Amino acid sequence: MPIGGKYRLIDVPISLCLHAGLNRMFVLTQFNSASLNRHVYSTYRLDRFSEGFVDILAAEQTPDNMNWYQGTADAVRQASRHFLSLEADYYLILAGDHLYRMDFRELLDAHISRGSDITIAAQPVAIEDAPAMGIFHFDRDGQISGFEEKPNRARLQEFRSSVPEGASLAGQVAGKPYIASMGIYIFSRQVLLDVLAQPGTDFGKEIIPAALGRYRVSAHLYDGYANIMLTQRRAPFSFFHPRRPIYTHPRFLPPPRVNRSTLDAALVSDGAYLDTCTVETSVVGVRMVVRSGARITRSVLLGADTYDEPRAADGHTRLGIGRDVALDRVIVDKNARIGDGCRLTNEKGLENYDGDSLYVRDGVVIVPKGAEIKEGTTI
Repeated sequence: MPIGGKYRLIDVPISLCLHAGLNRMFVLTQFNSASLNRHVYSTYRLDRFSEGFVDILAAEQTPDNMNWYQGTADAVRQASRHFLSLEADYYLILAGDHLYRMDFRELLDAHISRGSDITIAAQPVAIEDAPAMGIFHFDRDGQISGFEEKPNRARLQEFRSSVPEGASLAGQVAGKPYIASMGIYIFSRQVLLDVLAQPGTDFGKEIIPAALGRYRVSAHLYDGYANIMLTQRRAPFSFFHPRRPIYTHPRFLPPPRVNRSTLDAALVSDGAYLDTCTVETSVVGVRMVVRSGARITRSVLLGADTYDEPRAADGHTRLGIGRDVALDRVIVDKNARIGDGCRLTNEKGLENYDGDSLYVRDGVVIVPKGAEIKEGTTI
């Protein structure tokens, strides 16, 4: 998943691990993973004189197990034969698709100081967000006593808060009475071995609920979770950090070139070319070309893998965004070609729509990877 114009989402957890001094990592991949595997392999080649590594463990059928990964816990269970031989007292298990800045050293220190068997990073949330998450219950001592996966609003109103009335929990936030799992876990070694020996394919739905009451399960509250409003002032997540950069694959591209254009709240990536256009509240990916008269608002353009020359002679639309194009709330996947005069603004307010070369999901227009949108197309 590209993000921020030039990064991949997997760069975030890997970079945070490296900044925390955690340099022995396995990335477990399965579905449609060729591009991800290639990115990790080519980007994270650590010092050969250290013990650090970032290794890919793709799902595989073995004589012991003929199934692919069936869930998060099953993936770790199947991969355990690769990491159990390494000396380690604690294991940090992360999702590869989260956007946040967390110091994992603080999480590990909290796990050790509390004498916990399992520590889960948790986030205070309001009732509007809680139905989409796994919600914890706490006892008066601040230990996790229960867990509910995606409770509906009526159920949330029934118990009103994750913390018992009269009790307090360090890190609680006013207006956010529910504590949600972030899907980030630290296990002490033997506890991880024990829980993986039990039935269950998913940490959140099966392994963690079964562990409550059997192990000391603690929560570490984190209130800095971010969304992808990367273009706004004081965005909740920023790639601009003086000491903890997000690493990614180096590209030998020129800086972006901008001619007579208006940019506001925009991220423009390496190798992009903008000519006499307007870009507002949008992200422009690597090598993206936006031609004259185009107006791009509230959109994400993922860029291109290469440049091309104008191909008018053979009847193909040029790579990138054509002249006098209007895009609003559009995601343009890589290597797409949008012809001159197209208006992809969802003027009819469609929630969901399937077309020949574009789609609408939740009101957002999506142009798939490598798609060609013919000149003058309107939606």
